[in-house]
Amino acid sequence: MGEKLGSRGLFMQLVLVLCIFFTAEAIGVNYGRMGDNLPPPSEVAKFLQTTNIDKVKLFDADPSVLQAFADTNITVVVAVANDEIPALNKLPAAQDWVKKNVAPYVPATNIIAISVGNEILSTGNKVLISQLIPAMQNLHTALVGASLDKQIKVSTPHSLGILAASEPPSIGRFRRGYDRVILKPLLNFLRTTGAPFMINPYPYFGYTDKTLDYALFKPNAGVFDKNTGITYANMFQAQLDAVYSAMKLLGFSDVDIVVAETGWPSVGDPDQTAVNMANALSYNGNLINLVNSNAGTPLMPNKTFDTYIFSLFNEDLKPGPIAERNFGLFKPDMTMVYDVGLLKSESATPAPISTAPVTPTTPAPISTAPVTPTTPAPISTVPVTPTTPAPVTGTDKSWCVAKPDADPKVLQANIDYACGQGVDCSPIQSGGSCFTPNTVVAHATYAMNSYYQLTGRHSYDCDFAQTGFLTQEDPSYGVCVYQAT
Repeated sequence: MGEKLGSRGLFMQLVLVLCIFFTAEAIGVNYGRMGDNLPPPSEVAKFLQTTNIDKVKLFDADPSVLQAFADTNITVVVAVANDEIPALNKLPAAQDWVKKNVAPYVPATNIIAISVGNEILSTGNKVLISQLIPAMQNLHTALVGASLDKQIKVSTPHSLGILAASEPPSIGRFRRGYDRVILKPLLNFLRTTGAPFMINPYPYFGYTDKTLDYALFKPNAGVFDKNTGITYANMFQAQLDAVYSAMKLLGFSDVDIVVAETGWPSVGDPDQTAVNMANALSYNGNLINLVNSNAGTPLMPNKTFDTYIFSLFNEDLKPGPIAERNFGLFKPDMTMVYDVGLLKSESATPAPISTAPVTPTTPAPISTAPVTPTTPAPISTVPVTPTTPAPVTGTDKSWCVAKPDADPKVLQANIDYACGQGVDCSPIQSGGSCFTPNTVVAHATYAMNSYYQLTGRHSYDCDFAQTGFLTQEDPSYGVCVYQAT
């Protein structure tokens, strides 16, 4: 348990508890539909009107969903699929997309934004990345032509992998190569058009045993940023401030930030001890309290960030670990998984949280994780929320290994990427100590683990477009030794 918060911390707790009852909601949800037992969109739209949720972010522009949200006063973000982006590099295609997926539904359906792709920079697909901004520009031009540009903005969500550094938050900066070539023009477009910068911060993917309370908004000693003198009381605010610092470094501190995705699962695999209903309630409940308090962050005080929790429902058809199917706030029958006070008829008792910067007598010497992933290898170009391996906990050593059922072409791309980033891949060359077995899975595991160790052992650095996972079992064999720094 961390040090006591003192009078300022206790005051902020009281403010946050009270603010949830007196502040307009800024909370939205990601409405995914990867399930065979989910209610029809018409029922979902009616149900959401009984909650304090007034914002919905989609992963497509399905007509049945857009029709269902007509005349509900719920704002809607529609999405362009990753594989639609190349065609949208031509203005006529962008005009057709707006004509088909937006124009027929407004103003009855309150569409406020078009989300172009999902975490495109993290795909590592240079062709797709180069097509992102032209597609966004063409969609904006199409909206201008339809006189919808004032109401509907164009943006694109990013993972924290766009950051080269994030801890402490004051040194946040974008990855070299992307910063000036991609992100600066992108931010300039967002500023010019009045659109927000979308980011997907997930403390769930960055915590360790030592920083679990920090990730869950629970009382803790805090993490000290010596450059600003600020002690961060939770990982979420630290992650946002790292993004803000990176934007400020490029001269775009005035562009608004939207939290496009964040959340915590309520059920996981047996070895995921931090994945349970109590922790999901703690994270999402305290997140809602913080967002609706207008507290902002230490570097962005008194700001409200539109925040979309992932996700509305548990989705039983999502691939990957059990946790991926249990991020929902509600069950498919529209009953609560746990109560975070979103129903209009009742409010949960807010959990005690600490979000104000606190100053411990001696800052805790821990390195925490608003961790930032490296740019992983190419992934599937469908804008659905990624299936990411759960964090490894309970040991100081961990290894990154390739998923045995991963696409061999993607694993080969992982090898090429890792070996091109300074990893010594000679052991998996012919005659090397790890050449045998001569399989793409074995070679990818060696390269991916070496990269994971080299870049600081952040959990994101083992994502590799959802083809890697962390393990506590040493994969070394014979003369083949896998690093574990």
